[in-house]
Parts: sequence; C-alpha cells; structure tokens
Amino acid sequence: MAEPQRLYLTNTPSPADTTKTPRKTTKKQSRLPPLDWAAPHGPITGAVSATTGAYATALLGTATGMPDTLPLLIGAAGAIGHGIGHSVYRRLTARTGVTRAASWLLAGGWTTWAMTTGPLTWVAAGTLTGIGVGIGAMASNAAMHEEAAEDERVTAEARQLAQELDAGRRAIANDWHDRLLRVTRIDVKVFAVEQWKNGAGYSIAGELPGGAVWTNIRDRHRALAADARLPRGCTVHVEEGDIQGRVVLDITTVNIMGDIVDYPTDYSALSILTGIPWGSQPNSEPVTVYLREACALVLGPPGSGKSTFLDGIITGFARCVDVVTWVIDLKAGAVGRPWARPWLEAQGHMKPTPGTERAPQGTRPGVDWIASTPAEALLMMRVVLAINAARQHHYQDLMDAANTTLLPVSRSIPQIEVVIDEGAELLSASTHGDPVMKELQAAVKKTMRTTRAMAERLVLTAIDGNVSAIGNTEVRKFSPVGAALTSGESVTSNISKLFSSVRVDTSQLNEKGAGVIGQAGADGFDPTPFKTWRTSPNMVRDVVLATNDIRPHLDQASADAGGDIYAQRWTPERAGWLWGATEYTDPEPGNAPTLPTQTTAPQPTPRTARPTPTDGGGLNLSYKRRQQPLPDEDPDQLAARLMKQIDDQYGTTDEPGTNKLNLSYKRSQPEEKTDPRLTFVRNLIRAAGPDGLDTRDLWPALTQEFGIEGWDRTVITNWLSKDVLASLLHRKAKGVYGYGPQSAEDTAADE
Repeated sequence: MAEPQRLYLTNTPSPADTTKTPRKTTKKQSRLPPLDWAAPHGPITGAVSATTGAYATALLGTATGMPDTLPLLIGAAGAIGHGIGHSVYRRLTARTGVTRAASWLLAGGWTTWAMTTGPLTWVAAGTLTGIGVGIGAMASNAAMHEEAAEDERVTAEARQLAQELDAGRRAIANDWHDRLLRVTRIDVKVFAVEQWKNGAGYSIAGELPGGAVWTNIRDRHRALAADARLPRGCTVHVEEGDIQGRVVLDITTVNIMGDIVDYPTDYSALSILTGIPWGSQPNSEPVTVYLREACALVLGPPGSGKSTFLDGIITGFARCVDVVTWVIDLKAGAVGRPWARPWLEAQGHMKPTPGTERAPQGTRPGVDWIASTPAEALLMMRVVLAINAARQHHYQDLMDAANTTLLPVSRSIPQIEVVIDEGAELLSASTHGDPVMKELQAAVKKTMRTTRAMAERLVLTAIDGNVSAIGNTEVRKFSPVGAALTSGESVTSNISKLFSSVRVDTSQLNEKGAGVIGQAGADGFDPTPFKTWRTSPNMVRDVVLATNDIRPHLDQASADAGGDIYAQRWTPERAGWLWGATEYTDPEPGNAPTLPTQTTAPQPTPRTARPTPTDGGGLNLSYKRRQQPLPDEDPDQLAARLMKQIDDQYGTTDEPGTNKLNLSYKRSQPEEKTDPRLTFVRNLIRAAGPDGLDTRDLWPALTQEFGIEGWDRTVITNWLSKDVLASLLHRKAKGVYGYGPQSAEDTAADE
C-alpha cells in the first residue's frame, strides 16, 4: 500500500508556544505475557468463562429476585442456537455440538438450582467446580476430535482432486503410449505427466525398452505431432531424460508462438553471473543464458525479428550491474541510436519525441560506446585488446587471491559485452585493398579467442550460418550460445548449422521472433523452441532511464588502457554523427589517439628496423606499410617495381638450357623444376638481409604478386621447412626465416 501523503507547510509561521510541556513518564513494562483479546476460547478458557458467568448470574439473580426458571430457559436457548445451530452451520462434528449443548444446559441448570438453594454454600461451589472441570475435559476431547476430522476432510478432498487429476494424467499417458507404439514402433512406458502452468501444453516422461534410444523418437517428432492432430504452430519437442534410457516429450497444445508478448516491464537489476533472460519457452518459462564465458551467435533472415531481438539482448545487458555494453553497427549505427537518444535529449542535442518529456540531466547513454564506421569499430576493438592485456597484469593479485584464472566480475570490474550487428558478415567481407577492414576482422577473431578470462565477450548476428556469410567456422566454434530465428526462412540451414543434432519442425515456427535457442557447456541447455519479446523505441527509452543508476562505469584500469581513444568516444568529432554535428569527421585509425603504454608490464623488444630507400639502400617493401597506395599507382605496377628492384640488386639465375645432352636416366631422382612462387619467396627472404623475413610480411606480398587464389599458405610453409632442412634457409625465430645456412653467431645466440 502506498504511503499516505503528508503536507509540508514549511512557509507558514509557527505559532507561539503557550502550553507547558507535559512531563514525560516512562511506563513500566509488565512481566506478564500480553493478552490477546481477539483470540477464541479454548477448552480451559471456555470452561472458566462458563463457570464464572453462571456463578455471577446466580449471585445477581438471588440478589434481585430473578425468576428461578429464567437461567434454565437461557441455557436451553444457547444449547439450541450455539450448540446445535452454529455447529451445523460450521459443519462441525456431532461431538462438538453435543459438548456445546451440554455446557449450556449444565450452566443454566446449575444457575437455577443455585438460585433456589443459595449460591453461597460449599455444596454450590463444589458442584460448580466439578461442572467446570467436566466442561473443560469435554471441550478438549471435542477439539482433538474436530482437528482429526478436519485433517481427514482435507485429505479426502485432496485425494478426490488427485484422483481426478490422476484420471486425466492416466488418459494422457495411455493415449501417448498407444501413439508412440503406433508411430515409432517402440513400447514406451509413460510414468509421468506434468501439465504446464500456462495451460499451453504438457510434458511426459517415459522409460524406453532395451535396445531403444531417445533419438529414435526424436526422428519421428513431426509424425507424432501429426498423429496427435496438434494445431498449427504446435510442436512435439523430444529430448533425453535425466538418465539414459528415458525420454521427455514437450507437447504444445496452444500456439503461443503466434502471440505477441512485450518485454516484461520488470527492469530490476540482474547479473551476468546469474543469467539473463532472452525470451520465453512454450511453457512461458523464461529462456536464461549465461554469458560470463560465452560468446553468442544469432542467425536470422531479414524480417525474422532479429533487430527486435537485439534490443532485448541489450536490455538484459543494461539491467546488469556488472556489464558495460559496446555496439558496432556498420549500417549507420541503427541498433545503437535509440539507446543514445535519451542522453542526446539531456545534452540538448535532440528534441524529445512528441508526447514525452525531455530526459533529465545526468542521463547516461544506454550503451557505453557506439561505432558506426569500420574506422571507429577498429578503434573500439584495439581498445578491447588493450584492456585484455591491462587486466591480465593489473588484476593478477586479485585473481590469485580468489584462486581462479577468471577475472572476478563485479560492479567495480564489469564485463565488456560487444554487440556487433551483422558481425558475422563483417568477418566475411572482402578486405582486398582495405587494411582497416582487414585489421578489424583480425581483431574480432582475436577477441573471441583470447579475451574470455578477462571478461570480454561478443554477441554477433548474421543472416545465415553458411561459411560464405560468417567467414569461417571459427565463429561457430567460439559461440556456445546460439539462436536461430526461423521466420521467413526458406530452408533450415540456420538450425542445422548451429545445432547439427536437433530436430525441430521449423514450419511451425514461422511467426516473427520465433526460433530455436540453445547453449553448450555445463551451464547450458538443449536446443529448444522459444519466442523473443517485442521491444519498441519507447521501451528502450524507459529502460535507459530506469537503469541509469544500475549500469556500471568501466573500471579505472581498463579506462586507462583505453586512453584518449576511449575517453573521447562521445566527443563531437567522434560521435557527432548522432546529432549531425559539424565537427564530426570519420576517424582514421592511423591518425587516432594512441593507446597508453603499459609501463608496469614488460614490453617486447622491437625487432631492428629494416633499411628503407631513405636510408640509402635496401628494398622499398611497400606492402609492409599500412598506408594505402597513391591513387595513381596500380597494385600491378607496384609488384612490377618490386620485382625490378630485386632483379637490379641481386640479378636473376638463368634456367639451364635444353640444347645439351639430357642424361636424366643417370640421375637417381628426377629433376625438380623450381616453382615461380618458391623463387619469389626465396628472393624476398634474401632481400630482407640479416634480420630475416617474417611470414606475416610474406603473405601480403604473395597475394599482391599472384593474387589471393594464386598461392596456398600450407604449401609455402612446407617449402620453407624443406629449404631449412636443405640449409637453403634457416629459421631465426618463430615465423622468421633468413637466407642461407644458419651462421655461427645465430647458433651461439640460440645456445
């Protein structure tokens, strides 16, 4: 109940105090137990009340000349009204009714006798005492009998209800026993039937006979649904029971997937450690995912409700007291715009929508960072990797104290969740001639592989799960949480790519927001149909305002690792695109603020810089520079120029002529013709000089010379290994090769 309103008349003058302050006295607390005047009479208090009332009536009647028969008439009326009538009305036992009626008659009869013979005699007092003891004993016995009868009555009602329920359960069990035998030819013993609370279906559990496995029934789930004549949109979901040899069937009888359910208005605080709700199951129970160590991959064709689902995902993160959310959306930041609007209103950059009030001062963005361009996204991912390194060093003592290799996540050290809309497509985008996109792809993949312990995880979306859309299978391998929205899907490729062993009739999950979700691992659950909640821009606004004090700030160590790149993320020069600021310019990663150096952590010693043309000699290995070629320079011209520089400085070796005698039969092994790609690699390694050539610098040169399809990394690596064994090359370090056999200085350095 709401607290009553109070008036605070602070502006009215207080009247003069003309009364004396009374002396306050402290009441002494009684040592006796408090009396409950509302409590009903028990056997003892009832007997005392009856005897004292009868004695008082006898004294009063004797003193006033009351007719002797009046108390007897009153006792008879009480016996009829209270003893019989009230007991019948309350459905009490006969023993209770007799006890009440006898008490009234005894009290009335004694009062009449005492008024006739005189109440102030020892005989009258003794008989009254005996009557009181008898009434108390009868009342105590009646109360015990009444309690036992009440328990028996409740038990009988429960037994009758259980029998009715058991009858319904037995009918369902027998029906599905016959159906399973008819459809699957497996004699399943159904031993449990549980009705869902929402009335949309039920679950049955059964024992399988020897030699049968639950997958035999799962493979026939569509035939079972058809045999049961389930409505459209209803499915039979089959999964393994609590032990091997058991099977559980979830049967939906009401198509709740067709219902539109808004996101629950409960915006209370959550934690990444206790799970986040992402939708509802067919039985209306929430689908809870655990993302402390897991990345997530969401698949869904256009029109399946994927964008709405993303808003629901970000809502869950916004409710967490230990999560900081960053968003990458290369489609003009569409996903993050609604989450920044309340902050833009509070800053005066935008007007509130009609019908809403301006967000109050102090409103923070609903997400901590939004990137709408590849350049800004690259800055974000660089910060992610820098934070990973900083946390590993800064919080090592904390992890040691907690005896764990995982960073203890809390409000003071929040987890960073990077939501990338169409993130899987980002990984499969062409990077030819685009070093920003290439580095961005590498950073995203590295984040998925290496940042789990330091509480940095990703949520990516894609249209489908094919390798052509997600780049490679690495995305699926590092995404234990998977969700496939099936509305508008012409084939079941998404479900089959995420959950190879699941069998779900997606033709019954054709409503927007419907799909299948599952999570691998100890905290996971088997793939199951689910329905996302509907969201809206107004709901997003409410969430931002409701969680303004819940959402944490990035810890200081991580913020310091982000440096100016993180600190300037909301400046007009970086975020002005949200409100059309004239200062906004698309950041160039090469000219962006640099990340601060982690002075407390040991830094790797940089390799000696190789000579450049400005140093007076050496090759101009332009492929090693991150700057784009000049507009008037063609990549083919650059490759030709590189080859010319190699030929000018080192010359070329002519192949042996074919006009001489070919004594090939005398050679133990056939002559091997050198592949032009191997020749190219050897020349590059020789041109690199004494420092050697890193294979990371070799791959771009091969791509530029022979094209992306003109060479194979595995083949080149095998060639290099063979040259090392033949002493044509030597390995200076991991992935770094030098020309010729290993020198004595390198050997001494290795030792």
